Amino acid sequence: MTPQTAPAEGEPLIKPSSTGHPLYEDIVEACKSVYDPEIPVNIYDLGLIYTIAISDENAVDITMTLTAPGCPVAGEMPGWVADAVNAVAGVKQVDVEMTFEPQWGMDMMSDEARLELGFM
Repeated sequence: MTPQTAPAEGEPLIKPSSTGHPLYEDIVEACKSVYDPEIPVNIYDLGLIYTIAISDENAVDITMTLTAPGCPVAGEMPGWVADAVNAVAGVKQVDVEMTFEPQWGMDMMSDEARLELGFM
């Protein structure tokens, strides 16, 4: 885990993802196969995946967070995500970085996650 530096004024708190890359949707689906063991919703819909950056060489850098810094699977979940994304055809390598900036909040959940958890 590398220390985070505050973004310069005007920079987004969360780097944009490579949504136009041909592997993006498959990588999202791989992330959706990973679940927080305490919450019956996948980590993508929970909003724990902040950025999926894919290089021209198909190297994937994922920035993610946890619902709370003291999460019991904090040490394991990045490996689960890396394993899931490594299984996507065409992916050359995966690097998963954990961050707590910005802090996760329930407003980051998808509508599907809110509905599943009874918040809608």
